Amino acid sequence: MAPPEKPILANYRDRMDKSFLALKEEFASLRTGRASAGLLDQVMVQAYGSNVPISQVGAVSVPEPRSITVSVWDKALVVSVEKAIRAAGLGFNPVVDGTSLRIPVPPLTEDRRRDLAKLAGKYAEQQRIAIRNVRRDAMDDLKKAEKASVITEDDLKKMGEEVQTFTDQTIKRVDEALRTKEQEIMQV
Repeated sequence: MAPPEKPILANYRDRMDKSFLALKEEFASLRTGRASAGLLDQVMVQAYGSNVPISQVGAVSVPEPRSITVSVWDKALVVSVEKAIRAAGLGFNPVVDGTSLRIPVPPLTEDRRRDLAKLAGKYAEQQRIAIRNVRRDAMDDLKKAEKASVITEDDLKKMGEEVQTFTDQTIKRVDEALRTKEQEIMQV
C-alpha cells in the first residue's frame, strides 16, 4: 500500500459541487406546472434497436409556458416518441402533428403539488447526505495523513475547518435551491 499523500481539498470541494449539480438536474425533472424541456429528459425512446434519450431523436422546445414541442428528425420514429412520452408516467397526452408532437402541460392539483414538494425534499436530503459523506472522507484522509506525519496537527485542524466551511456552504446552497423549488412547485 502506498503511503498517504497530502490531501488536496479542491478534490473534495469538486465532489460536493457535483452533488449540488446532481440535485439541480433532479429538480429540473420535477414538474412545476410550467413547461420545461427538462421534463422530458428522463424519457427513453425505442429507436434504432435500443433505448435512447428523447433529445437524440428530436429537438425539444418550449414555445409557450403551458406546452412543449418535440420535432422528431426521423419520420419513422414519431410513433415511438409518442408511445415513450405516454409510457413515461408524466401525465402528458401528446398530439401528433406531422413530424412534431405538441404536448400540453396540464395544471397541477394541490395534492400533486404537495407530493412534488415532498419529493424535492427527498432529493435535497439525499444530496445533503452525499455532501456529508464527502466531508467524512476528507476528514478520514486528513487524519490518515496526520498519523503518517504527512501533515502536522495544526494543518489537520486548519484543513478540517476549511472542509467544514465548504461543507456548510454547499449544504446552504442545497437548502436555498430546495426553498426556491418548493416555492416554484407550490405557485399556482
